[in-house]
Parts: sequence; structure tokens; C-alpha cells
Amino acid sequence: MSVEQHKHCPVCGTPIPMSEKTCSPDCELVITQQQKQIKRNQKIMYLLVAVFIIVWVFFMLKK
Repeated sequence: MSVEQHKHCPVCGTPIPMSEKTCSPDCELVITQQQKQIKRNQKIMYLLVAVFIIVWVFFMLKK
């Protein structure tokens, strides 16, 4: 008993062919939105780190 090679949709878990990324346009949209959210969160984190460093340097030089 052999099962055809496949992988599963990262969003809903449906079996899909090896050449496909997702099972449907809806799942593709979910992945795209998640990637945009991750990029947004990274930009916010970098901004917060930069602000923290600038404030820290300002107070260190103020002495």
C-alpha cells in the first residue's frame, strides 16, 4: 500500500500536490496576510529598538 507523494496546505492541512503552495486562493490570501503582519511587526520592533538606543545615548551624553 503506497500513498502518492504529497504535502499538506500550511493553512488548513488539506493534502495537496508537491508542486502547489496552498490548496486554494483563500489559503494563499491567509498566508499573504500573515507575512504582511510579520513584516509590520518587525518594522515596529526595529523602530522601538532604535528609539530606545537614541534615548539611551541622549541620557548617557547628558551627564
